[in-house]
Amino acid sequence: MSPALQACVVVLLILAGVVAVPAFVLLMQVAVAVFTRPAPPQAPSDAARPSVAILMPAHNEAAGITTAIASVLPQLRPGDRLLVVADNCSDDTAGVARAAGAEVAERHDPLRRGKGYALDFGVRALESRPPAIVVVMDADCIIEEGSLERLVRRCGSSGRPVQALYLMRSPAEAGLKSRISEFAWVVKNRVRPTAFLRLGLPCQLMGTGMAFPWSIIGKAPLASGHLVEDMQLGIDLAVAGVPPLFCVEARVTSVFPSSDVGAVAQRTRWEHGHLSVIASGAPRLLAGAVTRRRLDLAAMALDLCVPPLASLALSTSAICALAALLYLLTGKIAPLLVALAAAVAMGLAIGLAWRSFGRGILSLADLLAAPGYALAKLPIYARVLTRRQQEWIRARRDGE
Repeated sequence: MSPALQACVVVLLILAGVVAVPAFVLLMQVAVAVFTRPAPPQAPSDAARPSVAILMPAHNEAAGITTAIASVLPQLRPGDRLLVVADNCSDDTAGVARAAGAEVAERHDPLRRGKGYALDFGVRALESRPPAIVVVMDADCIIEEGSLERLVRRCGSSGRPVQALYLMRSPAEAGLKSRISEFAWVVKNRVRPTAFLRLGLPCQLMGTGMAFPWSIIGKAPLASGHLVEDMQLGIDLAVAGVPPLFCVEARVTSVFPSSDVGAVAQRTRWEHGHLSVIASGAPRLLAGAVTRRRLDLAAMALDLCVPPLASLALSTSAICALAALLYLLTGKIAPLLVALAAAVAMGLAIGLAWRSFGRGILSLADLLAAPGYALAKLPIYARVLTRRQQEWIRARRDGE
């Protein structure tokens, strides 16, 4: 065998191992979520609930922010606050939010765009009268009844950031793409953090439904234009010694855009941001896990390395095809065995997750059609290499 083919065998074996790690992490998470029992719910506390400020960053959300505010206001108590940060708005978000009953702080800085800058601005606005707990809620989300109480109490008792269960629903009469996205979202935001919760491990932050003690959020590095500032913040806080907890009893929901333009923009931002955070955040977490002997950081690093399901499926399929070709050329079977093991692990994980959590979203025929959906996302992943999105861009809402 020529040196070039020998090098190809080594490289492909490494690549097969790279896709096998997240595939087996995903399988472990799904298996834990499916086959273990949840801990019994905690008894209601008689202690006074900590004071809370809801911080709601909003960029051109006049059309839908009233619904988000209406879900929050009935859950507030005397002394609590709801602050909307109308960030670089060209519509009447500020006026609509005030009319709906929220406090409003307006921010105008076209050179520093992104949710992170809006959050930092809002935190600074709260400094004169800081609450015990700050809860971040997106302006297109609904917090379900009773969820704020559970979220705030868990945050107050633990002294750590707490993430609610954040689910996105398909719009009425949604097509297959939207329903596959909804199932993938359930796997990412419900199944995987549920597994880590039952193992006593932390979760990633999800961008909305996030509660923070003031002592943490007041000093957190928020001001950035990162595409997925929530994931980056979760890594920063974990390294600082306060990794986020998952509160599955608190639920926040939103709806995917029904327009193709809005959906593609949203998915591009999420997936480009996620892939960039894997490259920057996972080594940092692993380094902290080794130097500080912290299992929680190692677990977060492994969880972070699980890419979006479509990305994992495409990369695993590509490695399997290349390994099969190399086997035909050289007879070296090791890369093919590792790649096939990764494919089997991923297939089992998706099948188990669908059986326990996804049958109300997708039929079996829909699930079997998912590879076509993954292929349709190739242009998004190709742009990671050729024209990766680096600036935060708000997804177009329905009706715009």
